[in-house]
Amino acid sequence: MTISVGDKLPEATFKTITDDGPKDLSTADIFAGRKVVLFGVPGAFTPTCSNNHLPGYLENRDAILERGVDTIAVVATNDHHVMAAWARFSGGEGKLLYLADGNGEFVRAAGLEADMSPAAMGRRSRRFSMIVDDGKVTALNVETKPGVNESGAANILAQL
Repeated sequence: MTISVGDKLPEATFKTITDDGPKDLSTADIFAGRKVVLFGVPGAFTPTCSNNHLPGYLENRDAILERGVDTIAVVATNDHHVMAAWARFSGGEGKLLYLADGNGEFVRAAGLEADMSPAAMGRRSRRFSMIVDDGKVTALNVETKPGVNESGAANILAQL
């Protein structure tokens, strides 16, 4: 069952890269007592994710933060090394929080997993965005067709 507005996020552990190396971050570490915009992509470096989804959040970062958001985070079903490389390559290092959900545990628990085996990509995250206030989902946008139609930064800005 897909997570809904009003639900608490499931407990999960993400990996990220810090100056001191790999670090585990729990759902509570990221979301407790904070307002966070979280968006999910099927994969780092994939064309739609890199060219259409991520850039909107980088371009609108300041406007989103000015509306009371503490952090903007992106999650993908990639490992933390790939996510760190994507952060550097995209120019988002230090601007967004890049979260690795390498085994898809978070997206599966949230009901946001997609089987992309026909495209030889295995099980991945669906494309989505949400506003999370102290661990509770207050807005949710899940794409129902290819591309970035509902989960982009412009829609999040309108919801803040």
